Amino acid sequence: MNKMKAVICTKYGAPEVLKIMEVEKPTPKDNEVLIKIMASAVNFGDTRVRRLDEKGILGMVIPFVLGFDKPRKSVLGSSFSGVVAQTGKNVKDFNIGDEVMGLTGWKMGAYAEYITLSDKSMMTKKPANATIEEAAAIPFGAHTAIYFLGKAKIQEKTNPKVLIYGATGSVGAAAIQIAKYYNAHVTAVCSEAGTNLVKELGVDEIIFYDKEDFTKRDKKYDIVFDAVGKTSKKQCTPLLNDNSRYVTVAGLSPAQERVEQLELLRTLFENGKYKATIDRVYSMDEIVEAHRYVDTGRKKGNVVIKIAE
Repeated sequence: MNKMKAVICTKYGAPEVLKIMEVEKPTPKDNEVLIKIMASAVNFGDTRVRRLDEKGILGMVIPFVLGFDKPRKSVLGSSFSGVVAQTGKNVKDFNIGDEVMGLTGWKMGAYAEYITLSDKSMMTKKPANATIEEAAAIPFGAHTAIYFLGKAKIQEKTNPKVLIYGATGSVGAAAIQIAKYYNAHVTAVCSEAGTNLVKELGVDEIIFYDKEDFTKRDKKYDIVFDAVGKTSKKQCTPLLNDNSRYVTVAGLSPAQERVEQLELLRTLFENGKYKATIDRVYSMDEIVEAHRYVDTGRKKGNVVIKIAE
């Protein structure tokens, strides 16, 4: 029998709805690769899909997109590192044995021992100096940070002043590093518990949201980036001037994906200019505990799921 283990989201709800089951192992088509997944990561996208607790108009619309009683894509997980195990006859850019990392987008499926992806997918060789855990942690937060900071035109600004709200999550920790790559003066908004992490990542200033209302500061920023989706532009207006940009991960419109983003991250990591921030590593059997921890909102950086040894 050609079977594999996968984490199945059996219905919407608490982490306990996730069950490890045996399912059919996929076979690659002519333009696909079969990847043996070594590690994945639990990000806020995974937990939002699992819970499906959106309110208002989104709460009414999203079931039509994702499924009503349970996700149509029952295997969650959108970030991975792995090894190419098989290639279709038309695949030219990847070979058996290549170590890769990438994102699966709405296809999801990374909480499994194997996945098939098009050879044109959001995937690239993993950094030569990265562990499998680091390679799984790199793509999601950093890709999202690159997209939203790019949307805010950070590349067009000289020494921009950037405020990052939610600076210790996977997206926020990545955004600090991407902003510093663009020579930004970075102000991190986080809890006092995140002090060591954001200092390690090179921030210039810290505002503790559990001690101070960051919107009351008499300062203006070129970019205000909400990396956790808990603020609004109206709330942050006192921090903005006529040329400022406010961007947020709130909403379900995904960051646009380009392989060039992953290739930039690989280069930055290999050159020591990007760190994969990992809070905890769980085994596949501990997927419920991993989701339970992410649901607390206290994770610092990434939570990684080790799929294979």
